[in-house]
Order: sequence, then structure tokens, then C-alpha cells
Amino acid sequence: MKFRYTILYVDNVTQTIEFYERAFGMQRKMIHESGDYGELSTGDTVLSFSSKELMTQIGKSPGDVDPTAPTFEIAFETERVAEDLKRAVDAGATLVQEAEEMPWGQTTAYVRDNNGFLVELCTAV
Repeated sequence: MKFRYTILYVDNVTQTIEFYERAFGMQRKMIHESGDYGELSTGDTVLSFSSKELMTQIGKSPGDVDPTAPTFEIAFETERVAEDLKRAVDAGATLVQEAEEMPWGQTTAYVRDNNGFLVELCTAV
């Protein structure tokens, strides 16, 4: 078995893809012509987005993000945490935690994306 996709349910797929391009330097892999599904090129595991509307149409019941009580995070590894944090905030991400060195030697920072999802920027462990 292979971990292949993480799919986040969002109100607007195109706006989310554009945000990730600006904020995190991700490259667009594709956006379906319907605008209801899109993917970013992120390596072996695909980060993708599906519209809440589409998920409702196919019988799912997507919930809303609660930025005050995240239940997961997306993590992007980088050697330039502080610089990448600045780019993300300049692109509209909401700062949660400045770049900070952890006791185990890893540098981490946190933002919320344009949908309220928690995103970690970190060095390798």
C-alpha cells in the first residue's frame, strides 16, 4: 500500500491553488475544468483540493475548518524556515508561530492558509 493523496475540502479550489503557489512556492499540477478539483506537485504524495460543493453532490458531508481547534496540520520541509514564513505571510497566510528552534534541533513555524488549515514550515528532523 502507498500513501498517495491528501485531499482538503475547500470552498474555492482555484483560489486555494493560487494561494499555495504564492505563499509556499508550490507548482500547480492541474485544476479540473469544472474548478471542483485541483492538485499541486509536491513529490510522491499529492496535495489536492476538492470543492465542498462537489463533495456534497457525491454524498459526503464536508465540515468547516475551525482555526481555533485544528485537528491536523500540513508540513512543508525547508532549510529556509524564516524566509519561507515571510513569503507565506506576505501572500496572506495568518501567522500562528514565528520561526523557533525546538529542543530536538528542528526549526518550525506555523501559519494558517487562506481556508484556515494549519501549515507547518520546518527543517528536517
